[in-house]
Amino acid sequence: MWLDNKTGRLVSLDFMRGLIMVLLMLESTYLYSHLNDLFPTGILHGFFIQFEHHAWHGLRFWDMIQPGFMYIAGVAMAFSLHRQIEQGKSWGARLSKTLKRSGWLFFWGVLDYAVRGDHLSFELWDVLTQLSFTTLVTFLVFEWKYGYQALACLGLLALTEILYRFTNIPGFDQPFTDQHNFGNYVDLLLMNKINAGGWVAINAIPTSVHTIAGAMVGKWMIGARTDRDRVSWIIYAGLTCLVIGYLQDLAGITPIIKRIATTSFTLVTAGYCLLATALFYWWIDMKEHHKGLWFFIIVGMNSIFIYLFFEIVGHRWFNEYIYTFTDNLLFFLPHGLMKILGALVIFGLEWGMLLFLYRKKIFFKL
Repeated sequence: MWLDNKTGRLVSLDFMRGLIMVLLMLESTYLYSHLNDLFPTGILHGFFIQFEHHAWHGLRFWDMIQPGFMYIAGVAMAFSLHRQIEQGKSWGARLSKTLKRSGWLFFWGVLDYAVRGDHLSFELWDVLTQLSFTTLVTFLVFEWKYGYQALACLGLLALTEILYRFTNIPGFDQPFTDQHNFGNYVDLLLMNKINAGGWVAINAIPTSVHTIAGAMVGKWMIGARTDRDRVSWIIYAGLTCLVIGYLQDLAGITPIIKRIATTSFTLVTAGYCLLATALFYWWIDMKEHHKGLWFFIIVGMNSIFIYLFFEIVGHRWFNEYIYTFTDNLLFFLPHGLMKILGALVIFGLEWGMLLFLYRKKIFFKL
């Protein structure tokens, strides 16, 4: 497997992680919302609307970001666990480290949603909370053979279908209807509330497939004998997931719904993640096209830090503070352009902070 001579890292993996985080950083500045406001109709609106989640049944580009986040975490986890095994760490020591990481992910995920206006709130919809669960599940099946790991994924998807279709709880017996499905019922039990946007906490069950799939790919990339084998089998797996997932949707069996992570959604997005891995590994690692990747890699190296920064500090203080400056300094510009430039200033300041941390070799990890 090709690794960077200077860092010993898989550059395509660092790029993919950085790309996802750059997109999330831009979203946190409200850039996409400003662009949609600036272009309310037409071709450009059709493009920029792809950077918002689909309302329910359907798939947009932005619906791929969270699965990609979970998937990349799985790939990185495979490299980390492989390194720990090579260092001679016992299964118990590796489990202890994973439990600690899952615990911190859960803590920060709950803290992210803990403050709602002037009151405290307990919510389990944050991606870090979900990742705390999928990380532990992935660890437990990591050393299984590929066939058994695939069966574990199928079991998680089957469990999802069973819970939504056959629990038949009054008022929550409509599997794919917003506010009336089993996921909403579980949220009432866990948090005594239902998310107005349709998100559910038990998305952690099917999206564990994303993290497991990432770990399987990581294992395969480490162990495959040739780059051709490495890429070809990932492509085959990706195409298989896409075909099965889209057939489920087109046949009317299970609709593609991101907000409750239906099985068809999980398979389709996993398929795209797999194909993206093959593409970037071929282009970046095999063909050695590295120019300009540092812009994204700097972000990916501190992904947890910047996520918590823009989620907690950015949304609650930093963004409004910077917008106050830019709105007053750029008052002579059209409103839409003024807001877009303000968003880019916020992004630039956050990226500059990450560059500083990178140069100082300061990396925050859980």
